Amino acid sequence: MAKVFVKDIQAGERVESIFKVGKKSLPTGKSGKPYLAVVLFDKTGEIDARVWDNAADIEKTFEVGDLVTVVASTVVHQGHPQLKLDSIAKGELGELTADDFAQPPPREEPAKEVPHAGGAAERRFSEVVSLIDRIGDPHLRQLLRSFTDDAELAPLIKRAPAAKTIHHAYPGGLLEHTLSCMKLAHRLADHYPMVDRDLVVAGAFLHDVMKVKELSFERGTEYTDEGRLVGHLVMTAQQIHARARAIEGFPALLEQHVTHIVLAHHGSLEYGSPKIPATLEALLVHALDELDSRVNSWLGIMQRDQGDNWTSFDKLYERHFWKGPAPTQGGKRPVESRIGGKKRHKVPAAASGDGGGEHKHERPERPPRENRPPRENRPPREDRPPREDRPPREARPDRPPREPRAPKGEVKLTFKPFAAIASEPEPEAPAEPSAPAEPAAPTEGGNNGASQE
Repeated sequence: MAKVFVKDIQAGERVESIFKVGKKSLPTGKSGKPYLAVVLFDKTGEIDARVWDNAADIEKTFEVGDLVTVVASTVVHQGHPQLKLDSIAKGELGELTADDFAQPPPREEPAKEVPHAGGAAERRFSEVVSLIDRIGDPHLRQLLRSFTDDAELAPLIKRAPAAKTIHHAYPGGLLEHTLSCMKLAHRLADHYPMVDRDLVVAGAFLHDVMKVKELSFERGTEYTDEGRLVGHLVMTAQQIHARARAIEGFPALLEQHVTHIVLAHHGSLEYGSPKIPATLEALLVHALDELDSRVNSWLGIMQRDQGDNWTSFDKLYERHFWKGPAPTQGGKRPVESRIGGKKRHKVPAAASGDGGGEHKHERPERPPRENRPPRENRPPREDRPPREDRPPREARPDRPPREPRAPKGEVKLTFKPFAAIASEPEPEAPAEPSAPAEPAAPTEGGNNGASQE
């Protein structure tokens, strides 16, 4: 059977091919009879599919994440192709590869920018290494570099998904999730200067790193035997212990704090954490992991759903998701791929603060080039004198020095700590009687790089 890719499916065609199941549900139709709603995908996109007869029985024959062979006719529903399934059954890869069924990222990226294609993965990996190199504690920095410098693990970190189905479940998803969490770690450390920045950044890197061994992703994404028996939290703790022992003088307390962050990052015992967060750093790593994974998962659900403003009911999260325009002047949707691509939004004249009809950041339209006067006939700009009347360059006031650029390959954070952007400094609190010294943070320097107020 020749593979038919989603992007090539046309209305009115018969389709016999193999796809991966991204989502399935059993809603009730207007007639009161249940039908099977399925989202099928491959590396080129997703498509909705429906089973109208014997839906409850057929729904039990496969699960989300399975490869399925389908025979269907293609109809048009709400302006998009939809498969009316005559049959659906579990399938095998055969001559195909796992890359043929890589789930597209929720954000629209050109095909050449898919992380496993090389360019984006190398860029993200370079950013991760740069953030590791900013860690102030030398022992912690050396521990993390032992992962990124590992000739076996580094290629897997660049290619691995972060999960089988729920979030970042596509090649390169683990690296995307890790980099995002490390950047969030810096933001949280800026906002909470009392936490240990090094520990939060290290936890953001380490919390999921051994998913490269928990999951097998060469021919579809499945759990390895070690992944099922041990799991990535304990596997990472084992790696931390072995690698810390190989670093001369690695503090025992530091190893314990880092291990605790990893073992507690699922947040609760019922969600698979052997420990619950007992340090501020563990609490923040759990929170940023939960935030980044949920946002990615929700965006994926919105992108795959063909509804205009609301998604269909999602069983995993037990809710519908709003995917329509935000009720502000910007008015953009979380995802645009199903509704005609990205759009520029203009502020209505009635809603604009200055009475203008265009967004304040939009430039006024310029006349066509052929209708503009020759450059020599244009009037001089009013905001500065003609060139011949300007003072000599050496007589002009010195400009403030520019901020040095980050070296090539180094990530440059684009945000400022809240301490740097606060409108007014808080009044100093009256001096209190001296108290006994608190135990030192487990890394050198506490919140490295954060301004203390």
